[in-house]
Amino acid sequence: MNVNVRQIHGPWNLGYSLDKHTLSSVYLGDNEYGHPTFDTTRSEVGEALYLLKYKSDQSQISPLAKQMAVSLGGYFKSTSFVVPMPPSKQRAVQPVMAIAKQVAVQMGVPCIDNVLVKTARTAEMKDIPVREDRVNALCSAFVVNDVLADGKHDALIVDDLYDTGSSLEAATIMLRKYNKIRNIFVATLTRKNP
Repeated sequence: MNVNVRQIHGPWNLGYSLDKHTLSSVYLGDNEYGHPTFDTTRSEVGEALYLLKYKSDQSQISPLAKQMAVSLGGYFKSTSFVVPMPPSKQRAVQPVMAIAKQVAVQMGVPCIDNVLVKTARTAEMKDIPVREDRVNALCSAFVVNDVLADGKHDALIVDDLYDTGSSLEAATIMLRKYNKIRNIFVATLTRKNP
């Protein structure tokens, strides 16, 4: 899988993304239902993620996780455990959860899926125009559970898409309040910005 790794900046200690999600998208017009249609070209990672999330192609989980571990694992050598970003929508198979578990296996660390939990529904982030309001809404929906052994641990948050960074920022803010967390790293499969 070809990748174009880029650093992503935020309140976390270090973050990277494998590649852009979309390389080009051309508007073709509206379909018979009045919905816009596009001719979209995605990166290899973006296409694999699209197939996984929207076509339920679970065969994409393993190659995506392996690529993330191989391409980004070296940046996060002190990682104590992997945290999957809590899902915003319910699916039979949660793509981020499945990928995070395999990334953890590849990196030889545990995946702890109950340290950061989303306990409340939030409005669609696209419907909240002010970034600070999005982050606050997400922070109020997240709960951090005291499930770690004593000591200081480095957490790697795994997510599928980096867009505005609001959800990753909220997750970082909440994990920083947990006295057993030392460093917070972020890894995403794709990003909207170059």
